[in-house]
Amino acid sequence: MMKRLIMVRHGKSSWEYDVADRDRPLKERGINDAHLVSKTFLKDRPAIDFVFSSPANRALHTAMIFSRNLKFDLQKVQIVDDLYDFSGAAVQSFLKTLDDSLNAVMIFGHNYAFTNLANTWGDRYIENVTTSGLVQIRFEQTTWESISKGKTEQVIFPKHLK
Repeated sequence: MMKRLIMVRHGKSSWEYDVADRDRPLKERGINDAHLVSKTFLKDRPAIDFVFSSPANRALHTAMIFSRNLKFDLQKVQIVDDLYDFSGAAVQSFLKTLDDSLNAVMIFGHNYAFTNLANTWGDRYIENVTTSGLVQIRFEQTTWESISKGKTEQVIFPKHLK
């Protein structure tokens, strides 16, 4: 079965607090945008087998907003250190090791990694995956290890919905 990847960049984060990067929370706008994008995505979303999130507070909070709005089973949400990555190399390595019984996964993480991967794997140039931005790519390959060039099937950015 073909593979489907849904990448969501974390919502807009707050710099108000003197905390480590991993601990930075979402701003109110980030929370609102995550609700907006997830509810738009809900209308014709594919079945999702598993959700993986970066351990960063802002990514995990975004993942929780999406999971709740999509009524996704929280037992199938996992925190993965490799998704706390800004280049895309660790994200790519992680995805290539996924179990092939998973056909559609949603990942929550960071830029520049997600813009890089959207342009590496998708067939549509995206200048920048915005905060709370979603990019869905479908691959004809049947194993995660072999994914290469896919088709960008959906791009939802908050600014397109306001």
